[in-house]
Amino acid sequence: MTHDIHEVLQRVFGYPAFLGQQEAVIEHTVSGGDSLVLMPTGGGKSLCYQIPAIVRDGVGVVVSPLIALMRDQVEGLRQTGVRAACLNSTLSYQEVLEVEAAVANGRLDLLYVAPERLLGERTLDLLARTRLALFAIDEAHCVSQWGHDFRPEYLQLSALHDRFPEVPRIALTATADEPTRREIVRRLGLGRAPMFVSGFDRPNIRYAVVPKNRARQQLLRFLEDRHRGHAGIVYCLSRRRVDDTAEWLRGQGVDALPYHAGLSGGTRQRHQDRFQRDDGVVIVATIAFGMGIDKPDVRFVAHLDLPKSIEAYYQETGRAGRDGEPADAWMVYGLQEVVTLRHMVENSEAGDARKRVELRKLDAMLGYCELAACRRRTLLAYFAEDAPEDCGNCDNCLTPVTTWDATEAARKAMSCVYRTGQRFGAAYLIDVLRGRDTERIRRFGHDRLPTYGVGDDLGPYEWRSVFRQLVARGLLNVDVEGYGSIRLTGDSWPVLRGDVEVLMRRDVRPAATRPRPRRKEPDPRLDPATWDEALWEALRKRRTELAAAQGVPPYVIFHDSTLREMVARRPGTPDDFSQLTGVGDTKLRRYGPDFLAVIATRGEASSDQGHAD
Repeated sequence: MTHDIHEVLQRVFGYPAFLGQQEAVIEHTVSGGDSLVLMPTGGGKSLCYQIPAIVRDGVGVVVSPLIALMRDQVEGLRQTGVRAACLNSTLSYQEVLEVEAAVANGRLDLLYVAPERLLGERTLDLLARTRLALFAIDEAHCVSQWGHDFRPEYLQLSALHDRFPEVPRIALTATADEPTRREIVRRLGLGRAPMFVSGFDRPNIRYAVVPKNRARQQLLRFLEDRHRGHAGIVYCLSRRRVDDTAEWLRGQGVDALPYHAGLSGGTRQRHQDRFQRDDGVVIVATIAFGMGIDKPDVRFVAHLDLPKSIEAYYQETGRAGRDGEPADAWMVYGLQEVVTLRHMVENSEAGDARKRVELRKLDAMLGYCELAACRRRTLLAYFAEDAPEDCGNCDNCLTPVTTWDATEAARKAMSCVYRTGQRFGAAYLIDVLRGRDTERIRRFGHDRLPTYGVGDDLGPYEWRSVFRQLVARGLLNVDVEGYGSIRLTGDSWPVLRGDVEVLMRRDVRPAATRPRPRRKEPDPRLDPATWDEALWEALRKRRTELAAAQGVPPYVIFHDSTLREMVARRPGTPDDFSQLTGVGDTKLRRYGPDFLAVIATRGEASSDQGHAD
C-alpha cells in the first residue's frame, strides 16, 4: 500500500513527497476507514481522496457544492492522465448518458457530483450497480447549520452510509471551529472516525486590516504599491457595490470584472473563465456569493466590507496564494458595515439561537479587526491552534501598533450618547463633541449640552476610531432597528464612572497623497545570477498557447512554481524535465518536448548574445 501511494504521487502528480498528514490520511482511506480532515486551503486536501480513489478498486465519488470547482478539478486531473468526470446541471442529456456509461463500465477513477444530484434515485441506482472506491465530502462545513456556508442539501448526506455501509467516507474542510466540527461529525455519522487536523496556518499570506477612509482610494493604493497587474479578488457586501467598484477599477486601468448572483449565468461564467485563464484579472464579488476557485496564483484577497465571521474571512482569504507563493489578505472596515451586518442578522428569518451565534461570530470578527497583537496568532487561536510566537508577517508585527489612554475620550463619547438620548449615529455625535455649528444640532438644542464642544481636541478620524473601538469591545452598541443609533450597554457605566481604564490602538490617518507608481521589487527567493526574465516570459507564453488550444486555464498545464523551477534548473533532457515538481508521466509526455524546446531556444539565444558581446 505504501509503495502504491508513493508511486502514484510521483508518477501521476509529479510530487516527490507527501506534506503534513497527507500520507496518514491517504493510508487510512486506502485501508477503508472513515475520517474527518481539516487542512488549510492550498494544503493538499484534494490528494487525500484523489490518490485513494486511484489506488482502490472502483470509482471515487466526490461531493462538491460548486460546479465551477468540479470543472476545474476534472480538467486538472485529466491533464495528469486521471480518468475523471462530473455530473451537474451544465451537461447536456447526451453528456450525462456518456458519463453514466463510463461509471457503470468502470472507466472512471473519480466522479464529481453535486449533493442534490447524488441523492437523486437515478444516481443512487447507478452507484448501487457500481464498484465504489470511496465517498469524499468536500467543503464539509456546509453540513453545519452553525457554520458560515450552510447548505441544506448537505444534511441528507448521512444517507450515504446507510445505503453504502462498506464504502469509506472522507469529509474535508479548510474552515471549521470546534462547534462546527462537532456538528459535522454528528450530521455525517462519523462518531468513531479519526479527525486529522493539519493546522490552519498559511504562513505565505500577509494579513492586514486598516480603518476605512475613502475605501476605493485605499484599495487603489494597495494595488499600486503591491499588486498592479496581479490576479486577485475584491469582496464587497452588496451587488451594487460590486458593480460600482469593478467599473471604478476599470477606470483606473485595472482589469476588473464583477461577479455576483444578480448577473446572468452566462455573464458569471464568462467572467470566471477570464479570471481563471487570463493573467492579471481582478474579480470583484459579493461576500455572500461563494465562488468555486481553484486558481493557485491569486496574489491578493481584499475586503472592502467586513465578513460575517472569522470562518468566512479565513476561507475567503484562503483563496490567495494556494501555490504557496507570497500573497496578501488586506481589509478595510468601518462602523457602517457593522450596522449593516447586525441589521441583516437581526432581520433574518433564523431562530433566536442562531441569531445569537451569528452575533457572537460577528463580535469575534470585530475583535480581530481591532487587534494590536499578532493577527496570525489570533486567527489560529480561534481554531484552537497555538502559535508559539508572533508571525512577523502581519501588519501589526511589521508595524507595531501603539496604544493610548482613551479613558477620558471614551467617557466623553458615552456621555454624549447618553445626553443626546441614545438616538443618533456616530457622525452626528462627533459633530456635537467637536462643537460644530449646524442647523440640526441647534434644532435639537444639543449646542446647549455639557458635552457640546468638549471633544475638539480630536479630529473626525480619531473620533471615528474611538466609537468604532468602543462598539467592537461591547462598550457601546449599535441599535439596528434605530437606523444605526448608538446606545449604551451594561458595560458602559463602569467606564462612565471612571472605574475602568480604556486603552485603545492609535490609528494613524493615512497621508492624503496620490497612489505611487508600483516599483517591481526583486523576489528574494530568486538568484539574480541565474534568473532569466526572457526565458520566464517565453515559458509563460508557451503555457498560455497550449492552454488556449485546449480551452483550459494555464495553471492546469503547469503552476508558476514549476515554470520558475524550469528557469532555475534549465532541464535539457526528458529525464531532467521529469525531476521538476508537478511533472508526472502524462505531463512529461504531453508537454516535455514543448517546454524543452523553449528552454533550448533561449539557451541558444543567450549563447549567441554572449558571442556577440
